[in-house]
Amino acid sequence: MAISGRFRSGLPFFQRILRSESALRHISAADRSFGRSEDLRSFATRATQSPAKVKVPLKLFGGSGNYASALFIAATKANALDKVADELLDVIAASKKSPLFSQFIKDLSVPRETRVKAIRELFSEAGFSDVTKNFLAVLADNGRLKNIERIAQRFVELTMAHKGEVKVRVTTVIPLPEAEEKELKETLKDILEGAKNVTIEQKIDPSILGGLVIEFGQKVFDMSIKTRAMQMEKFLREPLNFDDL
Repeated sequence: MAISGRFRSGLPFFQRILRSESALRHISAADRSFGRSEDLRSFATRATQSPAKVKVPLKLFGGSGNYASALFIAATKANALDKVADELLDVIAASKKSPLFSQFIKDLSVPRETRVKAIRELFSEAGFSDVTKNFLAVLADNGRLKNIERIAQRFVELTMAHKGEVKVRVTTVIPLPEAEEKELKETLKDILEGAKNVTIEQKIDPSILGGLVIEFGQKVFDMSIKTRAMQMEKFLREPLNFDDL
């Protein structure tokens, strides 16, 4: 059963947890630290006692990258990558469907202990894996549940890279014909070492005038007519040096 249904069934006790607090106190700045390295290392280590080292397929930066990397390590050790990814997407879906839950994950005035207790009990009743429950508890403890959507996106990037899957955004003026899309996929497979499967997400943008823009990961290949025209205009505006003739 999807989290939206399980969440609704657990809503009464969730409301009781929040209402049981007679007063809300503000969280200190130290409690709100994002991506504390000791918390993340501890979380990744606690997932299992397996001594096997896990290699993170992509180097991600920033707080969301740190959290996603720690979760990837824990989920890999527990052999639960797909399950954890699905559960994170369920959490995001629940936050969009439930105003109460959405407000809860964004409200830092809720005491830290209350956040952690609510998250542990809610997702225990929902039948979530220990990896996901513990990770969400870490986010609740650090006051970073509000960043769950971005963290989930980064985590999915890691799982796709781990499987040799690459998601590519292609921007064109008109939709690519099926034959051209297939040819582009094969070309990208040859270019991207280790890519077993390439998924193309098409975006239509008439402003590029023609050509295409390819984006994946942190890389952008702009082969649009608009960009070429701008480059040509810049070149023509540069003063002519007769000494070079």
